[in-house]
Amino acid sequence: MDTLPLPRRVLGSLLDLLFPPRCVACGEPGSLFCARCLAQVEFLHPPLCVRCGEPLTPQGRCPRHGRHPHAIDGLRSAAWHAGPLRQAIHRFKYGGVHALKGPLSALLAECWRQGPLPVGLLLPVPLHPQRVRERGFNQAALLARQLSHEIGIPCDERALRRIRHTPPQVGLGAAERLANVQGAFSYVGPALRGQAVCLLDDICTTGATLDACAVALKEAGAGAVWALTLARPHWGEEAPR
Repeated sequence: MDTLPLPRRVLGSLLDLLFPPRCVACGEPGSLFCARCLAQVEFLHPPLCVRCGEPLTPQGRCPRHGRHPHAIDGLRSAAWHAGPLRQAIHRFKYGGVHALKGPLSALLAECWRQGPLPVGLLLPVPLHPQRVRERGFNQAALLARQLSHEIGIPCDERALRRIRHTPPQVGLGAAERLANVQGAFSYVGPALRGQAVCLLDDICTTGATLDACAVALKEAGAGAVWALTLARPHWGEEAPR
């Protein structure tokens, strides 16, 4: 049910008539992420590595050859960071198109329904306060809030904090990424007492940031830490962070 006050709904309808939304990927009027571009999203399908979520080779092996994040019990991504989805994520993160949280979180929700994770709490990967001031929002928090509403799992946006400002991960190798985020996170929420939790972020490249978060959560008493991201680049490719 639409709970917006009538004047706001009317104003929104008038604005849509005067300035119809356009697809952020192809420019087609009508919606922010059109059906044609949505159909081009490359979803990840089983068989996948349980630990890192990479598609297995025809021989049933993980292409990471055991180079998995150490503290994460399992990692999954909804789709490849490519094509229209890559463009939509870029506009969401850097173009400030907050309304994309709807269609993007719907992709996460579909991934979740295909195989729900055994967790009771969602925790978005935090940005440092300085980065939040620069960007104006945390894209992971927006997605986690929307996903929480869709799947009925509670979300705590403040329990996990980034306590050290780190340079962007772009351009760093795997070992450099790990060193860059080591000790950068702290859990300040209610006692976890063995609870299984799920980290949520928009993109996973090597998993270094997610793993650093998982270390802080396990030090705080989490029994298991899973991770879910909207997208990931093909193994060996770079993704902006």
